[in-house]
Amino acid sequence: MYETSRTDGVASELAVLVGVLAKDYHGEEPLDELRGLAETVGARVVGLLTQRRELPDKTTYLGKGKLEELQLLIQDTDADVVLFDNDLSPAQTRNLENATGVKVLDRTEVILDIFASRAQTYEARLAVELAQLEYSLPRLKRMWTHLSRMKMGVGMRGPGEKQLETDRRLVEKRIKDLQRELYTIEQRKQRQVAGRRDRMTVSLVGYTNAGKSTLLNKLTGADVLAADKLFATLDTRTRRWHLPGWGPVLLSDTVGFIRHLPHRLIASFKATLMEAREADLLLHVADASNPVALEQIAAVYEVLEELGIEEKDTILVLNKVDRIAELGRLASLRARYPNAVEISAQTGEGIEDLALAVSDALSRSFHDIDVETGVENGRLLAFLAAKGEILSRRYNDDRVIVHCRIPQKYLGRVAAEQGVIRPHDVSQNGAGHVSADDSLQATTVEADELN
Repeated sequence: MYETSRTDGVASELAVLVGVLAKDYHGEEPLDELRGLAETVGARVVGLLTQRRELPDKTTYLGKGKLEELQLLIQDTDADVVLFDNDLSPAQTRNLENATGVKVLDRTEVILDIFASRAQTYEARLAVELAQLEYSLPRLKRMWTHLSRMKMGVGMRGPGEKQLETDRRLVEKRIKDLQRELYTIEQRKQRQVAGRRDRMTVSLVGYTNAGKSTLLNKLTGADVLAADKLFATLDTRTRRWHLPGWGPVLLSDTVGFIRHLPHRLIASFKATLMEAREADLLLHVADASNPVALEQIAAVYEVLEELGIEEKDTILVLNKVDRIAELGRLASLRARYPNAVEISAQTGEGIEDLALAVSDALSRSFHDIDVETGVENGRLLAFLAAKGEILSRRYNDDRVIVHCRIPQKYLGRVAAEQGVIRPHDVSQNGAGHVSADDSLQATTVEADELN
């Protein structure tokens, strides 16, 4: 089997950080996040360099003057590696390495390196390996194409070129094998998630190091790893949360997002992120104490859009409010997101407010309905009692009309069990209310209309 051990990591190396910014960039400390990524992989930052450009240089990404400045900075600091806060093309990486004489890695490579070191489960390791190979392959192909154009001559005879072609085929075969394995895992995960559809599920999403795992521990009494570092969680963990006034729900923690999260990672971690895709409710946890909290919140929404779940019912949770020293920062977040819930997962502040908000949000997915069926339909009556709340029953000869509250996701099952669904008619017994959901009209909803 083809091995993909990392030989280009940056652990214990001296690193210079480089970022090319748009001319209209107005953020604070633009390389702070890259510094965190570098420190996470074990590098020691010895220099910073930024440049504002409308468009990056096609050859070296940096302009000629900044490239010379980078060369001098490397000489002065004895740096071993240059880390870019941008994604570089294979040609740009090669040209920069030729010009500087040191290793050059872009943002995606650094993130992949972190994921490789943090992956614990078999699924996560497969996903990271796939992302690494898919990232590396086009860069290797460029080298192979370059060699294939060269005439055979002194130093070029022998098995070298043939071996490169063999390696290329091995990499491509390994990618296909990984895709098949991950597809199998994804199908198994779908069955697992489908098996939980009789329970309400809530999924934690958010920027990396926003405090999702700490919140999971606080709400469920779990003891999962919660570290103050980037990408401490790569694997989904699901725990039972006894929601006050509601009952047990399933709460899942997911991998953290980051600005410009590599698309290959999103695709590779599709099975891991399925918990968020299938959840009844998302809790978007944001680090309110971070100076760039607004940018991080926006980045998470971009990833949710890429996953196709940006319209899912979501509660924004402003975490770490106990760490905010500048009240003006919290005021600006409140003005921007007036419906957000403010908490501290560390101290427990605001946890009761969060539980109430989650209860209210989950209740919105319930419908107050009348279900009419035959009195002999014990299977449906038992299903209504198990999955919903039966408020009253009315009998008419061999028919029974059950007034109940039930989650929307079970309406199709009710119809499949020969139940006729109507919005609750308050005129019948003076109790209850008519559902506000436009999808439930006053007319009878038959089984085939809901399936």
